[in-house]
Amino acid sequence: MSEIEIQLKKGVLGLCVLALLSRGDSYAYEIASRMADAVDMGEGTIYPLMRRMQSEGLVGTYLEESPSGPSRKYYRITETGRARLAEQSDEWRGFTAAVDALIAGPGAASPTSHDQAPVQEGEASHEA
Repeated sequence: MSEIEIQLKKGVLGLCVLALLSRGDSYAYEIASRMADAVDMGEGTIYPLMRRMQSEGLVGTYLEESPSGPSRKYYRITETGRARLAEQSDEWRGFTAAVDALIAGPGAASPTSHDQAPVQEGEASHEA
C-alpha cells in the first residue's frame, strides 16, 4: 500500500463511519467488516476510532442483547455527528472535484465552469 493511500484512508475513515451510521445503528465488528470491504481498513483500527468519535460526541452507544452470545455495544450517530458528516461531506466533494480537475489538466470541463466559456490567458472574465 502506498504512503498516499495510507494517508488518504486515515483522513476519511471518520467520514466513512459517520456515513455508515447515518444509515442505521451498528456494532463495531459490523462497521469494521463493511469498511474492510470498501476501503481495506484493518479491524484493529475501528476500536480506537470509535472511542475517539464517542469522546468527541459524534457517536453514542447502547447495549443490545444478542441471540448468539453476550450483549453487543451498538453505535448511533448523534446530532453533532450528523452536522460533522454534512460538513465533511461537502469538504470531501470540493476536495475531490479540485483534485479531479488538476488530474484532468487544462481544457477539461470542471464541475463549476461547464456553463461558461473558457477565459483565455490575459483576457478579462465577465462574471458578475
